[in-house]
Amino acid sequence: MTVTVVTGVLIGALIILGIRFFSYKPVSVHYHANFAVYINGQREEFKNPIYYTEVEESCSSDQEMTPHERAHMHDNINDIVHVEDHAVTWGQFFQNLGWNISVKLIETQQQVYLTDTQNKVTFILNGEATENILNRVIEDQDKLLVDYGSGSQNTLQEEYDAIPSTAHKYDVEQDPASCMGNKKITVHDRLTHLF
Repeated sequence: MTVTVVTGVLIGALIILGIRFFSYKPVSVHYHANFAVYINGQREEFKNPIYYTEVEESCSSDQEMTPHERAHMHDNINDIVHVEDHAVTWGQFFQNLGWNISVKLIETQQQVYLTDTQNKVTFILNGEATENILNRVIEDQDKLLVDYGSGSQNTLQEEYDAIPSTAHKYDVEQDPASCMGNKKITVHDRLTHLF
């Protein structure tokens, strides 16, 4: 009787493992957030093509994700961040753009704006003033304002309110640059998922 029980347990385990092996689908990460940067009252338009990832080049199926694949902009839409991986921070996104942002400065590819007695860097994330966004993970449908200048609270609120709230729209649309949509599932991926 114990041989029958052991055989039954082994067959049951093999069936469960087989189902897990053949039904494996990776958990894809792909969501969006809105943002805007204002410098001395002027909204940064991010017009230079270097800020955007080409749809065809946004993911490579046979390699690990690059930093640009993890968080990027594309299609010349300058207020949407496409997040394709877990735990991507706002600091990492701005690094991908070639910018350095902190409470002390905003460094673009052309200029450095330092805080002083009249100008400061302000962050408003989801309607709340925030000390620092560098290590804040970009969450689905976040809305971030980065401001450098001497703007009043009213000005900051107007800038924040002007940021579109379109992240949800992009969440539900098919994105041709989605990294997980291009990744082939390997036997190794399936075997790793078994346990």
